[in-house]
Amino acid sequence: MDIVGGMIIFARVVEANSFSAAARRLGLSKSAVSKQISALEDRLGARLLNRTTRRLSPTEVGAALYERCARVAAEVEEAEQIVTRLHTTPRGVLRVNAPVSFGHLHLASAIPGFMAQYPELRVELTLNDRFVDVVEEGYDMVVRIGFLRDSSMVARRLASSDSILCASRAYLDRRGTPRTPGDLAGHDCIVYSYLAEPREWRMNDAQGHRHAVKVSGRLTINNGDAILEALCAGGGIGLLPAFIVGQAVRDGRLVKVLPDYDVPEIGIYALYPHARHLSPKVRAFVDFLAGHFASAPAWDRAVA
Repeated sequence: MDIVGGMIIFARVVEANSFSAAARRLGLSKSAVSKQISALEDRLGARLLNRTTRRLSPTEVGAALYERCARVAAEVEEAEQIVTRLHTTPRGVLRVNAPVSFGHLHLASAIPGFMAQYPELRVELTLNDRFVDVVEEGYDMVVRIGFLRDSSMVARRLASSDSILCASRAYLDRRGTPRTPGDLAGHDCIVYSYLAEPREWRMNDAQGHRHAVKVSGRLTINNGDAILEALCAGGGIGLLPAFIVGQAVRDGRLVKVLPDYDVPEIGIYALYPHARHLSPKVRAFVDFLAGHFASAPAWDRAVA
């Protein structure tokens, strides 16, 4: 038998002085309550209730047991209330991981607006560009950009970003401006090391023909902000999301390279583990981010 369930039923019967009243409170049939009490007595080897046609009362053993059962019932009820509260209102700690550049430039400034809606919620934001194991490292959700390899995760697209091939005017004046994708082979290309294929850049021409270009360069960097600084300093040609380089292109620190070619856009996703009951804090945050980035993002409008 379910010993805890039996103890709770016993406590409710004593409090109600009635099988019928206890059954109504518990949402059970009278016969089910009676069977649970009998099973509890059999398990304990003691009579717990004195039953007559007009009266029901605990025995001496039953009275002693009732005090413990009442505490068990109260603890279980409190535990259920805690779970219910946590699963109806976002609260507690939300642990989020995101890439450094996106987190610094766009995510960190959005989070205070989310937290203002939920005063009982704390957010722990960790930024790094390496691939993290969401479950193993204890994150509630992560923001991923570009290629997704978490087939076991739930992914929701939050936004997209153009990718921009760009360089400083000083670099192009010194080394010349590429006219075709093939020309990139003769240039210093700054490579982002965390790309799935960091030394192959893809683009489409005006006729829709796809070009996959093998690039080379002496500088490889694992962070987009650092690549941006190297590009602005005249270090070479780079391929970066508009959410990193959009402002630099708009204010003239960088210029587009091969502007007649389209570089595929990249997706920005929220990823979280599959769960039968998704926690309110994760659902609320993902919904908030989807709404926050719903319109055409500022980084793409800036360089359209």
